[in-house]
Amino acid sequence: MNILYIGDVMGEAGIGVIAKVLQKLKREYNVDLVIAQAENVTDGKGLSKTDFGRLRDIGVDFCTGGNWTLHLSELTDHLNDPQQPVIRPANYPIGTPGRGWKYIDTKQGRVLVISLLGKIVGKDADKPIDNPLHVIDRILDENKDTQRATTIVNFHGDFSSEKIVIGQYLDGRVTAVIGDHWHVPTADAMVLPNGTAHITDVGMCGALHSSLGVKSEVIIKRWRDGKVSKNELETNGPFQFNAVLIKSDPQTALALSITQIQKMIN
Repeated sequence: MNILYIGDVMGEAGIGVIAKVLQKLKREYNVDLVIAQAENVTDGKGLSKTDFGRLRDIGVDFCTGGNWTLHLSELTDHLNDPQQPVIRPANYPIGTPGRGWKYIDTKQGRVLVISLLGKIVGKDADKPIDNPLHVIDRILDENKDTQRATTIVNFHGDFSSEKIVIGQYLDGRVTAVIGDHWHVPTADAMVLPNGTAHITDVGMCGALHSSLGVKSEVIIKRWRDGKVSKNELETNGPFQFNAVLIKSDPQTALALSITQIQKMIN
């Protein structure tokens, strides 16, 4: 089975670069399932229903979540609906709207997709979240008797230590653990000793010459002058596309390989 996991889609630039490259990649790699980190799609904060539909129209099958997923309340009914392929982090406290894991059916079998949030994530560092290790243990136990071909875990966090350790913690128990949130791809994609594919951060899709998708001059002025300002997304090219391709064995639900895919588009 071939799963393409696309890094944080940053605004219109991110949608645009995916639209340009995705169909060719799907043909080239015989992709069975496309998953994208979609917490930054709509103006950099959250995901509107319209933009969710646009991603689906250009070939994204499933959207994972992060700390901005709940920013736009219009998405709540989609997050609650087990048939809508979009999730928020599973380790928000009980009572938080939405679901943190869902299944999607493919020609190769059912796939379980789970999102988790790191304990420290930017401005949300003081917000209460449940221990991601406890939560993932509970989810896997709850689904232990459900037949599936693949289990993909998305870990959205700031600390490399957390991103690396959760991969080791889940090695042999899931197909892949994909880190994101940094918007900067790391060079450590590998299949761990017990068969779980892992990368600390898959990167982003959006403007290359930017500060994680935001206009660099906005960040420079804020940093230099110490004044609060609104982020402005960079819309000028060139653009970057960052993803990983995971090849898995549906019989064992473990990974055979993980390959980084990085494209630059003018």
